[in-house]
Amino acid sequence: MTDDSERGGGSAAASAPGLARELGAWDGVLITVGAVVGTGIFLVSGDIARAAPHAGVLIAVWLIGGVLSLAGALTYAELGGMFPRAGGVYVFLREAYGPLAGFLYGWACFLVIMSGGMAALAIGFAEYLGVFFPALGTDRILAGCRWLGFEWRLSAGQLTAAAAILVLTAVNHRGLRSGAGLQNVLTAIKIGAIALFVACGFLVPAQASPALLEPLPASGLAAALGIAMIAVLWTFDGWYGLTFSAGELRRPERDLPLGLAGGTALVTLLYLLLHFVYLRALPVVAIGESPRVAEAAASSLFGAGGARWMAAAVLVSSFGCLATTILYSSRIYPPMADDRVFFRGLARIDPVTRVPVRSLWAQSAWAVVLTLTGTYGQLYTYVVFVAVLFHVGAGAAVFVLRRSRPQAPRPYRVWGYPWLPLAFLAASLLLVANTLVERPMESLAGLVLVALGLPAYRHWRRRSRADTESS
Repeated sequence: MTDDSERGGGSAAASAPGLARELGAWDGVLITVGAVVGTGIFLVSGDIARAAPHAGVLIAVWLIGGVLSLAGALTYAELGGMFPRAGGVYVFLREAYGPLAGFLYGWACFLVIMSGGMAALAIGFAEYLGVFFPALGTDRILAGCRWLGFEWRLSAGQLTAAAAILVLTAVNHRGLRSGAGLQNVLTAIKIGAIALFVACGFLVPAQASPALLEPLPASGLAAALGIAMIAVLWTFDGWYGLTFSAGELRRPERDLPLGLAGGTALVTLLYLLLHFVYLRALPVVAIGESPRVAEAAASSLFGAGGARWMAAAVLVSSFGCLATTILYSSRIYPPMADDRVFFRGLARIDPVTRVPVRSLWAQSAWAVVLTLTGTYGQLYTYVVFVAVLFHVGAGAAVFVLRRSRPQAPRPYRVWGYPWLPLAFLAASLLLVANTLVERPMESLAGLVLVALGLPAYRHWRRRSRADTESS
């Protein structure tokens, strides 16, 4: 028999099998690193250097991004300690604002945020796999058609991406240790690859001399910093992934803060060291001209072989990030089903493997559909705005719950309250404002997609009331 904290939402019978609490603090650190480090850090620095072509500013924005992400991690750690069960942000929003807020977040996650993210990661993996095996890459078009002005193409890379999703889902189906073990290995490999690149990058002669302390631009610095911070904060996205797996931590009151804070701090260190190597390899102007800055830096320091080695590292990193996302995102939907605001079958925890196998396969099936139809990119663009809005709400939940439930047990209280959570909220609001200004139509479309969840919510609530009255 398992206690209620191991169930998704809490209304299931006490005799039902629950999630297995088998993860420790080190697993939490690796899940956090695995959820954050995908392909972004190897690509986006060129965009940041174009916006702010100053070596010192380039280092500073990554340090600030790490500190703000750490503020978010510590803020969520207090909430996760209060509600040490699966569901993460869904549970935080539900407890602070009511079931509708939690449902709309979970709805958006299933529809696009998590499933679209999985599709994008899988396509990124296929693109890099195509560097080594062109027949499996996204450049090889297998079929296509045009209908009512809509053009659809199927590439070998899309099939490769779909296969990657299905293989990793099958691994997670075997059990928590199987899924977490694979992601731990992949994350350890990516950490080792970055550490090796950094170590070798400091040992070989520098090809550029970074002027970290040169005079700052006389004008336009504030605007450049704003643009750069947007890209930096998105590259840190995923630091909250461990909260969804809180129901599988052995000691969530200890392991969750350590996993979130330790993982985010390690990511920040890796990102800073990578950028010091980038600046030893390339002038900041050249970084701004490099769409794949990590490969350009490796080529500058180690030659063509170094660039190919870096492409292999990015390949492993994208595959590992996909594995981590499949692991933690599938834990959102069982508590929704337990609360009877989602498909009831997704509440089931397999009695043998102790994982939510139906939730795993349901989210992966939809991610595969998005991958094969090629619509994930458009949909994901639509929900960027609302995704950040949900994080603003979840961050503010610390203040809401301290006022509404002052006596509730808090095994961990966020350090630096209220200033640290306020810093996180300020960073999130910066993302909201930028997205609204830069993509107003997409932001509105995202709100419409989320609003489509309102009739679905009413449907499930009516079914829940009918079931209660008939029982």
